[in-house]
Amino acid sequence: MTLSTSEPHIRLDKVARTYRLKDGREIEALVPTDLSIGVGEFVSIVGPSGCGKSTLLRIVGGLVAPSDGQVVIGHADSTKPLCAMVFQEYSIFPWRTVRANVGLGLEAMGVRKKELHDRVSFWLDRVNLSAFEDVYPRNLSGGMKQRVALARALAMEPEILLMDEPFAALDPQLRTLMQEQLVRICEEERRTVLFVTHSLDEAITLSDRVVVMTARPGRVKVDLPIPLPRPRQADVGSDPAFHRLRTELWTQLREEVELAVQAAESDAVMRDG
Repeated sequence: MTLSTSEPHIRLDKVARTYRLKDGREIEALVPTDLSIGVGEFVSIVGPSGCGKSTLLRIVGGLVAPSDGQVVIGHADSTKPLCAMVFQEYSIFPWRTVRANVGLGLEAMGVRKKELHDRVSFWLDRVNLSAFEDVYPRNLSGGMKQRVALARALAMEPEILLMDEPFAALDPQLRTLMQEQLVRICEEERRTVLFVTHSLDEAITLSDRVVVMTARPGRVKVDLPIPLPRPRQADVGSDPAFHRLRTELWTQLREEVELAVQAAESDAVMRDG
């Protein structure tokens, strides 16, 4: 089955998640949440710490089961793997070279040797790591390690790319470079992307839509379209529309951050009392 561009690629129907702690208490990470993402859309999720952003991403990726509701994912192309994930931690193996790390997912898929070699070479070139293909991770910078993780995910040619704060640990300059690379690749390859970040600037720069989640228990509070033109330019942050969008998002997010801080302070008082 091939999806039309008008059909959702990802649909969350009343998805909820509750965690049970060792002491028997239950923590609601997500209350029933609805969200639809179209084929080729780049959607970022922002929200206060602990609001369930990463839980939602892992539910979509099948790493965490929802306590209630369902996730419906349509195949746009049944010949390709469905999802690949990139985490904040580099998630690369120290005993494998850059080339071997990038090819790991393809090996698991059983891709033939010649095709594997060609696809790895292509993506090493796309992320500017061809000169480092025989280098081991211990000799790479943080930005280079994250490019290895990104190339590994993209080499699998997934329909959906799930990214959990992938650039959070990078310095501002490297972060900007990685954002520019990701924007260029996703615009050219037209991947569906669900991206978790704490940075409003990053979310606006990258996204077609930005979803603001409430303080825990998390749910979608605002789903804001980002009508900035594509292809996105490196100086998009100087656009007056960018600043208006940032102000609108921060107004919504600030309320939730304040609620999250108040809840954390209340919990601390109860524990100490």
